[in-house]
Amino acid sequence: MPNRKIIHIDMDAFFASVEQRDHPELRGKPVAVGGGGDRGVVAAASYEARKYGVRSAMASRTAKQKCPHLIFVKSRFDVYKQVSAQIRAIFAEYTPLIEPLSLDEAYLDVTENLKGMKSATLIANEIRQRIRQTTRLTASAGVSYNKFLAKLASDHRKPDGIFVIKPEEGEAFVAQLAIERFHGIGRVTAQKMHSLGIQSGADLRQRTEDFLRQNFGKSGGYYYRIARAQDDRPVEPDRIRKSVGSENTFAHDLDTLAEMQSGLIPLIEDVWQWVERTRVYGRTVTVKIKLNDFQTLTRSRSSFLPIRERKFFENLAFELLEENFPLPLPVRLLGVSLSNLEDSQPFEGKQLTLNF
Repeated sequence: MPNRKIIHIDMDAFFASVEQRDHPELRGKPVAVGGGGDRGVVAAASYEARKYGVRSAMASRTAKQKCPHLIFVKSRFDVYKQVSAQIRAIFAEYTPLIEPLSLDEAYLDVTENLKGMKSATLIANEIRQRIRQTTRLTASAGVSYNKFLAKLASDHRKPDGIFVIKPEEGEAFVAQLAIERFHGIGRVTAQKMHSLGIQSGADLRQRTEDFLRQNFGKSGGYYYRIARAQDDRPVEPDRIRKSVGSENTFAHDLDTLAEMQSGLIPLIEDVWQWVERTRVYGRTVTVKIKLNDFQTLTRSRSSFLPIRERKFFENLAFELLEENFPLPLPVRLLGVSLSNLEDSQPFEGKQLTLNF
């Protein structure tokens, strides 16, 4: 089977870059998109802010400690979605095989493309130029023969860069890479690998598949393959959403069950509106509780049949909430999600609503 030609496009600091584009006074300054209050969370950080260690999902209070002159701006998801649609339209001029991962990144399979272009590198550069002309924003691109390597490549020359990993270069590129740089290996897994003497891709390749499965379960097979630069996953334009959820960090801690039930109701409504709009039903309800010391508690319950009534969904969520009582500390965040969704409807790559 001939090698595929895969491009991974990743917009550079997307939300923050849109804000700097639309507000010239923010250009060149450290910017965080999200809530600037003590209970806020950073949704995105400009590259100027990242130099101080500010990153997405960081508590705003921590971000301000790292960068005292950090400028917070409120998120404008409607604008980000509009820009994302412009970018998606550019992709569609080159290939129908587009797998969006979020508003700001996607995989493209250009092995056979609508322009009849033989070079994936030329396509990636042309797309980056078109994005700049259309949106006045920059994008980074990775080009390779599978999704894993294309994703690694796009991270290699950020921001506003392009990097190509050719078929004969894949294994050597992976071998020299620190294990923390691997897409799909998080901080906790990296720490465990370090304890097993695995520091790099070369170290990972020396371990047998049985060893990796014994220590990392089902993921062990994936780690065995990526250590050899192998990834057979196709670019899937109609990915199936695995879950839908909503969560909120509250301005003040919640102490009582009544307060938490009230806080959960709009989140339940948010999820159920999606269910009614898509007619996709799930069987598993999960409630997430984050205490004010950042300890997270979750409880789930599954129904034998898909949940088709809002009241049943609400009752299950309330029961799961009550099962956590008494709680040792007040609550700063609540979330609810629905999973084990029926797969009769395709997911078109639309990002979940985030509450800040």
